Amino acid sequence: MSKTARYEVDLNNLPPLTNEQKAELKALSEMPDSEVDYSDIPPLDEVFWKNAVLNTFYKPTKTSTTVRVDSDVLAWLKSQGKGYQTRINAILREAMIRSLHHKT
Repeated sequence: MSKTARYEVDLNNLPPLTNEQKAELKALSEMPDSEVDYSDIPPLDEVFWKNAVLNTFYKPTKTSTTVRVDSDVLAWLKSQGKGYQTRINAILREAMIRSLHHKT
């Protein structure tokens, strides 16, 4: 028996905020940034980002599409065994990440 509890929230039909919640949100929105206590949050410096890794649980959604690929490229991908579509995606993701890093 699973001990996992599931609870779904309809984001289009949220329960109304209580007066206490409204008062807390109002107070927070009026607080200047200089009064926010960040002491329990370490700064994210360059060392942090150099050691950061992609979330291993990250699983992007998939979109079905039609792409025209040169025959020799497709033959090369298929010649490496099953999973040629996964390899195409990995190649494109690597190119995307490289491109994003070069823009900064």
